Order: sequence, then structure tokens, then C-alpha cells
Amino acid sequence: MNLPASTGHSADRDLLDSDGVTSQERRSGGVQSVERAISILEFLARYGWSGVTDIGNALGVHKSTAFRLLSTLEAGGLVEQHADSGKYRLGGGLARLARSVSDEPNLSQQARPGCEWLARHTEETVTLNVLEGTECVTIDQIASTSFVVSRSWLGRQTPLHCTSPGKIFLAFMPEEQLAEVLSAPLTRYTERTLVDEAQLRAEISRVRVNGYAVAVDELEDGLTSAAAPVRDQQGEVVAAMGISGPSYRLDADQLKKLVPLVCQAADMASARLGYRTGA
Repeated sequence: MNLPASTGHSADRDLLDSDGVTSQERRSGGVQSVERAISILEFLARYGWSGVTDIGNALGVHKSTAFRLLSTLEAGGLVEQHADSGKYRLGGGLARLARSVSDEPNLSQQARPGCEWLARHTEETVTLNVLEGTECVTIDQIASTSFVVSRSWLGRQTPLHCTSPGKIFLAFMPEEQLAEVLSAPLTRYTERTLVDEAQLRAEISRVRVNGYAVAVDELEDGLTSAAAPVRDQQGEVVAAMGISGPSYRLDADQLKKLVPLVCQAADMASARLGYRTGA
């Protein structure tokens, strides 16, 4: 029996499946779902704990669609849901993926002993941050052992001008790159956020001289952090290691005690990356 010749039309190639959907439509829907899932991760990286409705509105999709995507991401450990509020944030699975990214030597692995040492000696939340474009991203975290509930910064993108890791990157980036960052409008998050270029440049100069950065109530009221640079074998700043906690606990006197420990831990990580002071 002779089979009918193909007409060459797309209908011959995109046959309907059992649901009455063409293979092309199914492929398009799959790509769209991936794009939406990526958008959800980026949204949570920027805003932290968020509800299904807020996420759906940000994506421009129905709440049920957002919930379905979140459920899939949660099953993969990429997001986690708060048992009481029902809100979502980035999950620990992203940290595992980030640590598996190959760099020579692996930054997270080499810095981990320093992070653990700092966590033991300060009992505060310790983070390792890298520069990504005009923001910094937390690629590793050790939660505080304090009775106060520690928040997750893993995978979150935070501004440069009002965080201690961000100030580290501003202080040690090329002048041309710094000028570009400071020329853009800077968001004021609190009354203490520095948005004036002259004041911010003065702060950056202090960071260069001191070798560490502090941010008190600049990103959020009641949040204090301190960070120091992590350098590679060539002396380039490749990360910022720091601590963060409530401002009432990390007051001026406590910072005087803890900042040297932050610097020491960052130096430990730098040494493991091949950096030698004065080399």
C-alpha cells in the first residue's frame, strides 16, 4: 500500500498528541515554563520571602500557575515554603548548585574553612559574596547560632552601596567601573543609606584604608554587617566574607571585637586561594 506523500506543511510535522496539543506548542509551553521558573528565582533572590499572589502578579500569570511552578521548584529544593505564612524563598538546593560550579580553585570550597572558623568565633551569620554585575550575590552561608531566627541570604542579590560586602567590591573595583556604578541613581533604603556620590566615595576611601567595610542600618533598619575582601593568587578581590546580625547585638563595641575576626577569616580564605601578603 502506498503511503500519502508529505505535503510539506507544518501540520504534517506538528501532529496532535492525546491532549490535542501539537508538539511545537508543547515545546513552546515547556520553554515558557522554564523562563517563568527563572523569573521566580530572580524575584525571590531580590525580595526574599514572598507570597504566591505577589509572585503571580510579578510574572503576570494566574495564582494557580505561579503555585504550580513554585511546587515544582520546591520539589527540586530550589525554593522552600514557610510552614506558617505559606510564603516562599530560595532553597538550599541553589547553594549546592552554586558550589558545584567549576572554578579553579573552587572559591566556595576554599573559603569554607574560613567561614566555619568565623562562625564558631562570632556565633553570627556568616556569608560569602561575589560580585555579579552591579550587585553582590551570596554563594555560601552559615546561619547564626543565636536564639534569634537567622535569615537566609543564599542566592540573594543585594545592592553594592548599602551593604558591607558591596562596599568591599566598590572599594577595590577599577575606577572606570566604580564611576559607572555611582553615576546611576542609587536607591535610599533607610535614612542611613548613602546615596550622595561624594559621601559614598569618602566611605569607599575609608574601606580601602581600613581593609574592611561596615554597614549599620543602611539596607534595613536594625541590620548591621561587616565584611572583608577575599583575594586570589594575583591579589584580585574575588569575594567578600562577612557577618551580619541585628544592630542591637552588633553595636559599636561588639563590632570592634568582631571586625578583626572577619578580617582574619577573609585572610584565611585568601591564603587558601594562593594569595600571599606582600608578595
